[in-house]
Amino acid sequence: MTIDTFHCSMCGRRIKVQNRSDLPIFDPNTGFGICKSCVKNIYHWIEDEDAKRGKTSKKGFYATLGNLLEKNKPHVIKAYLDEFIIMQERAKKILSVAAYNHYKRMKYELDNRGSEDEIEKSNVIILGPTGCGKTAMLSHLSKLLDIPFAVTDASSLTEAGFVGSDVEVAVRNLYYAAGKDIEKTEHGIIYLDEFDKIARKSGENNSITADPGHEGVQQGLLKMLEGSFVEFTERGQRKHPEAPTIKVNTKNILFIVGGAFVGIEKIVEQRVKKGDAAIGFGSEVPSKEDTDKKFNELIHQVRPEDLMKYGIIPEIIGRLPVICTLETLDEDALLRILTEPKNAPVKQYEKLLAMDNVKLEFEEAALRAVAKMAIERKTGARSLKGIIEDVMLEVMFDIPKTNEPRRVVITEACIKGEEQPQIFPLDEINLSKETA
Repeated sequence: MTIDTFHCSMCGRRIKVQNRSDLPIFDPNTGFGICKSCVKNIYHWIEDEDAKRGKTSKKGFYATLGNLLEKNKPHVIKAYLDEFIIMQERAKKILSVAAYNHYKRMKYELDNRGSEDEIEKSNVIILGPTGCGKTAMLSHLSKLLDIPFAVTDASSLTEAGFVGSDVEVAVRNLYYAAGKDIEKTEHGIIYLDEFDKIARKSGENNSITADPGHEGVQQGLLKMLEGSFVEFTERGQRKHPEAPTIKVNTKNILFIVGGAFVGIEKIVEQRVKKGDAAIGFGSEVPSKEDTDKKFNELIHQVRPEDLMKYGIIPEIIGRLPVICTLETLDEDALLRILTEPKNAPVKQYEKLLAMDNVKLEFEEAALRAVAKMAIERKTGARSLKGIIEDVMLEVMFDIPKTNEPRRVVITEACIKGEEQPQIFPLDEINLSKETA
């Protein structure tokens, strides 16, 4: 019997059948059939019910949970992050504890199935200037824990019914990062970047028209952050009644939202300020170092009421109990980022050129010039590799023409664009050092 289409007896959707897997349950005599999406939903429902009754066996992720916690205590997580992230000591401690407690909460619920006691999920809000290491820190955290990690730009999300991406796209991105494995997806980390861009507007920016990018999106994220079943279609498919959907429980997904939150330090300053600041022609203009120092002092004092004043709705703040703040990176910190971490930009280029039998050297003045340029661009560590890439372009183009041992020296003048990197025969350099 050839079947082209059939209606699912459970959800009622009309399913186009191309192969046997499209209708895992079907009785040709009665016409009764259940689509693949409904079979998955039934399976998850049975799993949830068994878990409530204490019948679930330790399989999959849960089988490795105890080992994950044993190997990744907070001090171990921080020590790992120290290998890649310069400064941000407070932020690394906060994230280490938050991640450890998140998976410890899962272990508690597994060991106390059927109990009415429950530990609430502690999602994280992370604040810091552009290029201070927010995304890098979370990416390395997920690698250590060996769990899926996905970044979604919150500013691209819109309220249902408007042009843009629905909030469910964040879970869909994690689903693909997990290799379409639902169990891995349900225990991963979602990072909503640029979260400050969906802050509720007020004052002169308030609009009497619909607001597809701000408060409505925050409202749409509420249940997802707390823990609920989220349904979404395959990538590229439009939502409609007959489209098969994928269902993911967000109860055990760790949500971390972050952004630069430009100007929030002024809100904090207004709250903590006791006396009037000196103003007028007689006031002293603060230096860049003083401004950064003041910012670093204020950003660590952010409280929930400051976030509400910035435009984050109270319901969202209640679901983001952990506030993690990062500092501005100064010239010395950027200089360390260039050379010290395991994946430092300078080390990366040294390895690349070494494959062509070339030794790469950066003068300290050149590295400081790179750090100063990044500060001028106000992009922090994010632009360091891009600056070096521009300087190294001609060298990396010419070097592979021959495999002779050579040495490349990058000077301050190279960074400033005043001259090209110098290439020397390796023996010539060694000889000149011996005779010096």
